[in-house]
Amino acid sequence: MSLSLREQLLKAGLVTEKQAKQAERATGGQRHQQVKSGKRATPPPPPAPARTAQQAQAAKLLRDQELNRKQQEKAERKARAAQLRQLVEQLRVPRPESDDYYNFVDGGRIRRLAVTPDLRARIVAGTLCIVRWEGHYDLVPADDAERIRERDPDAIVASPAAAAAANAPAEDDPYKDFVVPDDLTW
Repeated sequence: MSLSLREQLLKAGLVTEKQAKQAERATGGQRHQQVKSGKRATPPPPPAPARTAQQAQAAKLLRDQELNRKQQEKAERKARAAQLRQLVEQLRVPRPESDDYYNFVDGGRIRRLAVTPDLRARIVAGTLCIVRWEGHYDLVPADDAERIRERDPDAIVASPAAAAAANAPAEDDPYKDFVVPDDLTW
């Protein structure tokens, strides 16, 4: 049974019908004048649900950007892997059927690769590099090893530059005066 303020004042006899209508027009007119003159008060701050919705939208935008960045990185990694696969398949030296093996160290473990005496000589001379890709080892020309290294630095297992650095004896090496025999195959 709530009555409006206007009705309560009329019922109590404090104002007449004519006075109530005048007061109504006066307040409505002021609002109309403020809008017309362009002198608006600063808008009230948005209510809490609107502010929460804006924050949620901003958080969603950040998540979407992060997701897009991760997808782009994944696509780039996939493209580099495809380029690496294509390079190795094009450049690799055919695997020989041989009982002679070249041993090398990869990741702290000794690995071996079937080679012919000619391939062994080329590896030792530094004209061939050992490349690891998709769990296999292949031989590629040392001239093209840099192109592979650009796609994946960890793909090159043994290269002429690394072999030269490894073969240089250290100053405090007690065995630096002893020569390795030529006929030793490891």
